[in-house]
Amino acid sequence: MSRRQVSATRRFVDSGNFPFSGALNSKSRSSPLLSVGLIVLGALLLIAFVYTSGHGIFGGKGHAVNKVEGDFPCTSEVERAIPILKKAYGDSMHKVLHVGPDTCSVVSQLLKEEDTEAWGVEPYDIEDADANCKSHIRRGHVRVADIKFPLPYRTKSFSLVIVSDALDYLSPKYLNRSLPELARVATDGLVIFSGYPGQQRARVAELSKFGRPAKMRSSSWWIRFFVQTSLEENDVALKKFEQAASKKSYTPACQVFHLKPHH
Repeated sequence: MSRRQVSATRRFVDSGNFPFSGALNSKSRSSPLLSVGLIVLGALLLIAFVYTSGHGIFGGKGHAVNKVEGDFPCTSEVERAIPILKKAYGDSMHKVLHVGPDTCSVVSQLLKEEDTEAWGVEPYDIEDADANCKSHIRRGHVRVADIKFPLPYRTKSFSLVIVSDALDYLSPKYLNRSLPELARVATDGLVIFSGYPGQQRARVAELSKFGRPAKMRSSSWWIRFFVQTSLEENDVALKKFEQAASKKSYTPACQVFHLKPHH
């Protein structure tokens, strides 16, 4: 009859060389305070891990918000820039159209401003819209419209048109159509928020929602394109914007272009 092999663990414990053998053998003699202390220590370490990782009970909501902001950085930048835009455009901020994804949040922010009416165009299907956004849609403040085609508004319908996170997804072929349309519906100015080259945008759902990856263009590229489409930069508005930004210590995270409307 063959002998049963003794496990290595048993040999260590029997010989007293196993690192935790004392703890195993003295389990019955352990102080209750030690057990409580270990439980408290483990709980504190778990809380610290959950908090710093940005997931779970404490981090889940914040992580979701950051993800949305990361998908549409220039739309978030529009909200930050509203006080600066009001300083630069003054009375021209009384009737504003915003064009871009997550436009409901921009419209909500603009409507909080005194003497400001706001409308929005969402260039892509709105999925899982919240109650506030659905309310804007029902009242006609927000529309879903493909900006590769003529906008559903009359010429000079708005004093100011603001665009963000939309033109970066259009090829020059469609930009040739969309930019003049955006300028057509404005009376006082067109403001474009565009990502800097190298910025990442909507990494997860980008292709399925937008049909193509965003193409970040340099300021020199945009300026050449404005000239080709007979759009002039609004130097007066640009200077006022820069002065207001300097006083507020505001530095845009996106490129901001100020254009004159078509007359």
